[in-house]
Amino acid sequence: MSNPALVKENIAGQTQSFTPDNVPIKKRNPELDMAEALKGEWMRNHVFATAWFNAMSITFPLGEQFFINSVRHYKDRITDPKLKGEMRDFYSQEAVHLREHQAYNKLLCEQRGYDLEKLEGPLRRRMAWVKKNIPALEQLAGTVAVEHLTAVLAERALGEEGLFDDADPAMAKLWKWHAVEEMEHKAVAFDVYRAVGGTEKMRRAAMRRSTLFLTWDILHGVRHILRCDGKLWNFKVWASGFTFLFGKQGILRGTAKPYREFFREDFHPWQHQTQDLIKNWEMQQQA
Repeated sequence: MSNPALVKENIAGQTQSFTPDNVPIKKRNPELDMAEALKGEWMRNHVFATAWFNAMSITFPLGEQFFINSVRHYKDRITDPKLKGEMRDFYSQEAVHLREHQAYNKLLCEQRGYDLEKLEGPLRRRMAWVKKNIPALEQLAGTVAVEHLTAVLAERALGEEGLFDDADPAMAKLWKWHAVEEMEHKAVAFDVYRAVGGTEKMRRAAMRRSTLFLTWDILHGVRHILRCDGKLWNFKVWASGFTFLFGKQGILRGTAKPYREFFREDFHPWQHQTQDLIKNWEMQQQA
């Protein structure tokens, strides 16, 4: 690790956690009432943006369980008490994410007439294949990659002023809460991967695959949602989607640099400080 600010020796002299001490990984149980919002275009009355976020949510329950399992597989290989505690906190946060997005997805499909099995089925089958055929360390590398992708998107979601200003308040609350917790635990899987001997080559390859498959999974969801809504072939919807993703205020604008940083040999998630975004969100909750 080339950044000395990230290094902290534990009592046994075995440094495995590099999450800053001022970033506790907190388990929260938000009270969310999404039913009314999910009946319509809750994201600024924007058809594509709403479909994009809803499609992202579809991927979360299966993904969160995969992440928990891939990290937990190595619990007996970790000796740093700090990292062991962060792993437990990681499981707790991800379990709540899983629960809330299961409820989200069920309500969404019930109220909008989407087929949850058609939405989740391809991802479920692929994950079953991965579990059976891919070594545990490569599965963990995949978790490391997706955790970085979600952390980058979480920073964009919280750092872009006004992104959720015109969104339904209940949905804005859910996505901001989820984003904060992704930031808090963004280095846990990474630190476990490094501690158990994961290589840079495997990590980079996992990011390339994960980027491809996550993009595919989200677009699969968007396509199903728009087809069910009778808007799959609506040019204006797709044009507005391009603007939403890549326009001047697009949600993916500004993400290329932090994405590329992952491929550096000396990369660590906490080289990019995001504590201020977490603190600002917490202050808003107390206001």
